[in-house]
Amino acid sequence: MTKDKHLYFKLFISTFYLSAFTFGGGYVIVPLMKKKFVDDLGWIEEKEMLDLIAIGQSSPGAIAVNTSILIGYRVAGLKGAFVTISGTVLPPLIIITIISMFYSVFRDNKIVNAILKGMQAGVAVVIFDVVFTMISTILKSKKIFMIFLMVVAFLAAYFFKVNVALIIIVAMIIGVIRNDVC
Repeated sequence: MTKDKHLYFKLFISTFYLSAFTFGGGYVIVPLMKKKFVDDLGWIEEKEMLDLIAIGQSSPGAIAVNTSILIGYRVAGLKGAFVTISGTVLPPLIIITIISMFYSVFRDNKIVNAILKGMQAGVAVVIFDVVFTMISTILKSKKIFMIFLMVVAFLAAYFFKVNVALIIIVAMIIGVIRNDVC
């Protein structure tokens, strides 16, 4: 296997595996992508991964798919993006196809319902970990304006019920204007 084919194969298998064995959506798979591509493989730096996650989150569509496209493109260009999107999208497509064939059996099964409830608790912990890691990274950067922006965004969303899309747009505009030099 040539070096390029090995890289594409590794990208596909990595994203396929992460997508197949991760329950809870993008906020669960993204930290696992970070662990795989930053910590294990060393293909992407941690700060760059956080940037890719931010872009993936602010783009239309599923965060896991968007982030996998960005990772694939960053590691192996356009072909890498196609490989990682295939690896990310195929497992849920296969699983949903199988589940839809047996929907009535799963719908009424108390054991399956109990397992899904237990998985929800695990997903909540993983989402908390992602938020905590992102906040820690921002606080460690000691960029006062970024910390201020994070607090204001939280207050606006939580207490004043400002639409999150509006907060993202305003933060994006501020980021472009400031060019992250603070």
